[in-house]
Amino acid sequence: MDIRPLHDRIIVRRQDDTAEQRVGGIIVPDSAKEKPHRGTVVAVGDGRLTDDGARIPLDVKAGDLVLFGKYTSADITIHGEEFLIIRESEVLAVLDDAPASPPLS
Repeated sequence: MDIRPLHDRIIVRRQDDTAEQRVGGIIVPDSAKEKPHRGTVVAVGDGRLTDDGARIPLDVKAGDLVLFGKYTSADITIHGEEFLIIRESEVLAVLDDAPASPPLS
C-alpha cells in the first residue's frame, strides 16, 4: 500500500459481509444494507504525540480485526479499493482469533 497514516490514525479495510440479507422474505439490495462496523487494520501511524513531544505507540497493529463506531471514519479509495481512516481512540475493540468460551453453567 502506498499510503502511510500519520500520528494516531489507522487505515482499515472493512470486513466484507457477503451473506445475503433478508427481511421477512424480502431481499434487501446492496445499496440499502448497512455497512459493517468491523475491519482489518492494514496500516498504522507512528503514535500519538504528547504535549512535551514524546510519542505514545499505538495498541493496534496491522492485521488486527477491530470494531469501530458508525460515524467515526473517513472513507477513501486507493487503486479502486475502499478503506477507512480512523483514529485509534475510535476503535472500540480488537477481536481476538481465540475460540469463544463455553457458556457458564
